[in-house]
Amino acid sequence: MQLRVTNLLVGSCRSFKVYHSTYSSKVSQKCSSLIYQSNGDPEKVVELIESTLSKPSKSEVMVRMLAATINPADMNMIQGIYPIKPPLPAVGGNEGVGEILMVGSDVKDFQVGDRVLSIIPGWGTWRTHANSRADQFIKISKDLPVVSAATLSVNPCTAYRMLKDFVKLEKGDVIIQNGANSAVGQAVIQIAAELQVRTINIVRNRPDLSKLVDHLNSLGATHVLTDDLLRSPEVKEILEDLPKPKLGLNTVGGKSAADLLKHMEAGSTLVTYGGMSKQPLMVPTGLLIFNDVKLSGFWMSRWTAENMRSQEQRNMIQWLTDLVMAGKLKPPKHEVISFSEFKMGIHKTMQPFTGKKQILLMNGLDGSAVDPSSEKSDPPKT
Repeated sequence: MQLRVTNLLVGSCRSFKVYHSTYSSKVSQKCSSLIYQSNGDPEKVVELIESTLSKPSKSEVMVRMLAATINPADMNMIQGIYPIKPPLPAVGGNEGVGEILMVGSDVKDFQVGDRVLSIIPGWGTWRTHANSRADQFIKISKDLPVVSAATLSVNPCTAYRMLKDFVKLEKGDVIIQNGANSAVGQAVIQIAAELQVRTINIVRNRPDLSKLVDHLNSLGATHVLTDDLLRSPEVKEILEDLPKPKLGLNTVGGKSAADLLKHMEAGSTLVTYGGMSKQPLMVPTGLLIFNDVKLSGFWMSRWTAENMRSQEQRNMIQWLTDLVMAGKLKPPKHEVISFSEFKMGIHKTMQPFTGKKQILLMNGLDGSAVDPSSEKSDPPKT
């Protein structure tokens, strides 16, 4: 499938407040964008460009971005090794939350002040303002905290779809996942807990393991095990009271995928959505033949492209929004940085085994501000 690309706080985030200015129908708006003219090293090719936007056309809206994430997939896209390749020059970023400043005369579904998410893969969220067609956005609740809204459209949606689309899970069922400390993994734990589905969560061993285990348990994990413990004889006793998992979620690949399969029910499904180890998927032949395990893959960008503006997409966003507002879906471990600190955010995202998601806050460049008393979250490092 070829994706067409158009690129032109509950919990610790509760203290973020965005203050709004009154905007008139002025003809132009200054804009700052993080642009790459060519593919390459993100730390070298991304640059801050100033420009001026004219008034949006009849079918467009002008959006002021409030916050945007820096994700590993963004780095791959800039490097030119991701399946989505925006035409160059391109604005970086795939995820973020914005606010409508102006609406074109033909736009009926939005009004000034609405909060929105882009639904176009590769749209380019690393900018303070943009004019785009109204049908490239989906409206979200204004009550969502900024950081929760900015991190809603990729990782929680990925977790939701994998839990909903591959196996019919009932209350009391069990799933198993590796990379459980990732942003998707944390969302899986919380969404599964809401569905009353139990989770076996596999992580790498590390010096601060106890802090990580405590954190994942606080999100609703049933068991948190290291990959070494999963391979040991002792694991049988630990998991003896649980049914075998019907669903496995693999973001690591290599031997780790095989380790999941060895503990899964006959006829179960393993969904691969990442390849952190950069190793080929290793599946024992016997499990395919005698256990009839099924292998599948999932890519959120494909699902979004195939379900754009659908009622199912709207239902998913609303369900996740309700979970956030109920305090049952917290954003991943993160660090909020100002838009002008983008180089630091890119550098940290490029580091192996980075512990926190970097979130750009468009602060002070466009009349918006963040309450200076806001506290940045600092949960345990993963």
